[in-house]
Amino acid sequence: MNWELFGIALYVLSMLFVGIWVSKKIKTQDDYFLAGRSLGPGLATFSIFATWFGAETCVGTAGAVYRHGLSALHADPLGYTICLLLMAFFFSKVLWRRKITTIPDLFRERFSPTTEKLAAILMIPGSIIWAAAQIRALGQIIHSNTEIGVTLAVTVAAGVVICYTMLGGLLADAYNDFIQGIAVIIGLFCMLAAVVIDLGGIGPALATIPLEKLSFSSPETQQLSLLGNIEMWMVPILGSVMAQELVSRVVASRSEKVAFNSTLRAASIYLLVGCVPVMIGLLGQNYMPNLNDSETLMPLIAKTHLNYAFYIIFIGALVSAILSTVDTTLLSASALASHNLIYTAFPKLTEKQKVHVARFGTLSSGVIAYLIAFSSESITDLVETSSSMGGPSILIMTMIALWSKKGGPKNAIFAILASLVCWATTNYYFEIEFPIIMTVVVCGASYFLSLPFLKSAPRIEVPGTVAPGTK
Repeated sequence: MNWELFGIALYVLSMLFVGIWVSKKIKTQDDYFLAGRSLGPGLATFSIFATWFGAETCVGTAGAVYRHGLSALHADPLGYTICLLLMAFFFSKVLWRRKITTIPDLFRERFSPTTEKLAAILMIPGSIIWAAAQIRALGQIIHSNTEIGVTLAVTVAAGVVICYTMLGGLLADAYNDFIQGIAVIIGLFCMLAAVVIDLGGIGPALATIPLEKLSFSSPETQQLSLLGNIEMWMVPILGSVMAQELVSRVVASRSEKVAFNSTLRAASIYLLVGCVPVMIGLLGQNYMPNLNDSETLMPLIAKTHLNYAFYIIFIGALVSAILSTVDTTLLSASALASHNLIYTAFPKLTEKQKVHVARFGTLSSGVIAYLIAFSSESITDLVETSSSMGGPSILIMTMIALWSKKGGPKNAIFAILASLVCWATTNYYFEIEFPIIMTVVVCGASYFLSLPFLKSAPRIEVPGTVAPGTK
């Protein structure tokens, strides 16, 4: 009997049970997407941490550090920690006060329904691609620990995650995130301790780290210009601050104080726990040298060098990290599609019908993510694509919507479209070193430079405004 597969299945079934239990409490779209805006400090903190701490942080970061050393830290854990800190200090309280469900809600209130829909369409692909990265990683774990082939493993992983996410909405995610966050912390620290002990203790373990891997500079980064190096940091930071996955946790908190403190605590935990895969990546150079696929480092260390108890704990931690991220990404894609596109088109839907639509949106997002999971050779590449696709433009437009009264719908639509064209051309045609920086500049410049030419009365939002057809 394959006890590893049995353990994974038992763990996932427990998450499904939580989803079934919570699903009975879901009566409205607010219950499904925002847990009734009732998250307390513990649930909000661990939900933010566990959502952000996904496969790319565990598997991808360890593999990247194994290949490139500390020069690979521009995304995890440093870049995304900075992202969470920006949300905490600059956006958490003001977004909570708006009582929005999604960021496009803010665009509807400040600009127009057309701007809302355009923003939603721009944000949906990023969430689905992020979910694809997690599904791919879960498939790799199942494949590396069982006799199941990669294709079947990814298919099984996708099916399980989609079913789990459809059931309970954000409240089920939050409860599971609390459990999964603790499992991640325990599992990673147990693995690091086992590796250090196996190498003879802290001193001997640190002595095995190649000195060249401790440099924040690498041959790859040295070939980049100053703007190219800044670009590497901007992808996770600017691309993810306004991600629906993070915004939903902030606005689902029971108070603005909880929103701020929970995001700040989550950033601190993220940085601390995120250093564990970094250390394992550094130690892996001599512990498991000459790996063809560096993303297999952590699973291989666990399988070949840990005793059975530590191995099971580690597998549980990886599965926890993945499930806690993928459920939220699918839910976010569903929220953007259902709340900002479908509900506004059919304002007479009852709350029960809205929940049905939301669950169907989760299913559709999961199927698309499953198909995308086969399209990339790297988990980290998938995640960075999701961060850069539309995220920087949404951040700039959110800042304008929150803090500027100049301009209106025409300027917003022009800026979003101009930035989207800029992102596509600089990524796929000109291939410059700094497409995100260029996209941010084009977005802001397009908005303000178009003010004399595209005049429209600005829509100043009324606090507490809600989407058509909602309570």
